[in-house]
Amino acid sequence: MEVAAAKALGAGIAVIALFGVGLGIGNIFSSLINSVARNPAARDAVFPIGILGFALTEAVALFALLIAFLILFA
Repeated sequence: MEVAAAKALGAGIAVIALFGVGLGIGNIFSSLINSVARNPAARDAVFPIGILGFALTEAVALFALLIAFLILFA
């Protein structure tokens, strides 16, 4: 196997984590919407926790993308 093909394959495998990140972000916001719909008074307590969960999940996506770029271009 050539080096370029191995790099492309490794980067593709590293990007598989983005699928899980997409599912996680969808789950976070669906739970946020569901909880606010059930109890609108709890919005001020629930919304910052949802945004924190989104930020941490998105950090995993950026880390996976960084690893993919390092595999391709380093």
